[in-house]
Parts: sequence; structure tokens; C-alpha cells
Amino acid sequence: MLDEVVQEQAGMVTRAQARAAGLSEGTIRAHVDAGRWKRVFRGVYQTFTGEPPRAAQLWAVQLRAGAGSALSHETAAELHGLLDHPADHVHVTVPANRRMPPTPGVVVHICQRVDAATHPGPALRRTRVEETVLDLAGRQRRLDDAIGWVTRACARRLTTPQRLAAALRQRRKLRWRRLLESVVDDAVAGAHSVLELRYLRDVERAHRLPTGRRQAHRQGFYRDVEYRRFATVVELDGRAYHPEDRRHHDRRRDNEAAAGGHRTLRYGWGDVVTPCATAIQVARALRAGGWTGRIQPCHRPGCPARRTTRRRS
Repeated sequence: MLDEVVQEQAGMVTRAQARAAGLSEGTIRAHVDAGRWKRVFRGVYQTFTGEPPRAAQLWAVQLRAGAGSALSHETAAELHGLLDHPADHVHVTVPANRRMPPTPGVVVHICQRVDAATHPGPALRRTRVEETVLDLAGRQRRLDDAIGWVTRACARRLTTPQRLAAALRQRRKLRWRRLLESVVDDAVAGAHSVLELRYLRDVERAHRLPTGRRQAHRQGFYRDVEYRRFATVVELDGRAYHPEDRRHHDRRRDNEAAAGGHRTLRYGWGDVVTPCATAIQVARALRAGGWTGRIQPCHRPGCPARRTTRRRS
């Protein structure tokens, strides 16, 4: 029985579990004294020698936190595939009626609805993807950082905007709540990054440009924004640099678009945070492709699109 428990818990066991399986306090002490077991936290033991793997480290924290707790925030993001690398600390959420003593390397959060927020499946309890996203978004000081958690989760297909919207409705208090509701709505349109979201809202919508198709799949490539009717493609890239293999991929994609008669405009952060000039350039490309509409000035004071509109009047 104890062997099964230890195996499920990546080699970790609590004193209570060991006693329930028939081990005496003397036997537990003998295992520790002989070096076969190692005390990780008070009442939590590692039943093997050597450095514990990541799963064992997380199980140790989970067992120390006790029943009803769940790994959360950056640690839950790691387990869900929302983060590519472990955070410096392990994050765990405990029920509001319990307190966990300060534990080295562990950040403890308290939540009244931890049971409702916990994923029902894995033995190693963690908060649901949607709850994890909102936990992390709500802790950010910058709106763009909060938005980034939402767009990343959707882009990696770990959840859907609809599920995030449902989770938002369960949160009475959350930093950025109203703005995140708007972001979730925009994610339905297919914006997969903060940069794409900003382009959608500040360039395209704010200046009443035609609505492009997001993540259009053509000739084996995905295009960030495609205005197919007007033979125009917009590619958005927020990275500081491109590795060579990525540049090669982008060249092939842009060349394929050009071979099919589409002009490609490429923008980065600097272009999208000055959206008015970018919108004017996109409008010129769309008109070259046959668009007969008019760009409209946005709410920003002195938007140069206002002058463009007057000249065309």
C-alpha cells in the first residue's frame, strides 16, 4: 500500500501516510538516520537518495500544504504548459480557513474558492487553466503583461475565450477585470499576442479599416492579418530579433504571398504603438488593392488620419 502511494507521489510521503501504512515513528526515524529517507519539510519525506526531480519537488510542496490545497499561479502555469520554464518559487493556494507556515522556496496564496478553482483530474492538484490565467493577469502591474497571459493561453490552445469569459464571471474582484473582459472578446477574433491585439484595436478598429482575417492559413503558412479581398497581408512581430531559421521561414511566407499577388506589410512594436501612421500606411495599401472606403481619425488628439480624411473629402 505504501509503495503505491509513494509511486503516485513521485517518491514523496507524509508521516501520516507512513503511519497509516503501518510504519512506526521508530521505523521512520531509522530510515532518515540511515540516509534512505530525507526530511524535506516538517512531516514530509523523500524516500529515495539523490536530488529530487521537479515532480518530486512539487509533490513535496503539495503534501506540505495539505488537503484542499492546489499548486497555482506560475507553478500551475508550468504544469499546464503556459510557462516554458519553472519559476524561481513554487506557488500553492490553500483554503481561507487554513494557514501554512513560511516554507523556504514556497509562495503561499489564500483563496476562499480554491476547490472550485482546482482542476478535477490530475493527482497533483493544480488550479484550472482559466483560473491560473486570471490569477496571473490580476497580479500584473502593466495591462500589456496582463493581456499577455490571456493571449498566450489562447494561442497555445490551452483554453478558449469562452471558457475565460465564464471564469471571469466568477470573479467579483480582479485587477483589470473590465479591460480583460474586452480582451477576451477580442481573442475570439483570433488575436494571438499582445501585439496582434493592439493592432486590432488601435490600428484597424480605431481607424475604421476593413476587418482582416486573423491567422489565415495559406500555402502551408499562417498569416497574422490577411485582407484577401484587397490583396494585402500584415505580419506582426514583437521579438527583438529573429534567429536565422525564423527569418528564412518569414521570407518564404512573404515571398509566397507576393507570388500570389499580395503585398506584405511588416510591423513591430514601434509601429503599433504609433498606430495612426501605421493605419495610414495600411489604408494606402488597401486602396492600392481596390478598397474604396475612407480611413477615419481615432480618438487620439491630432491623429494625422484627420488630415488625410479632409484631403480626400
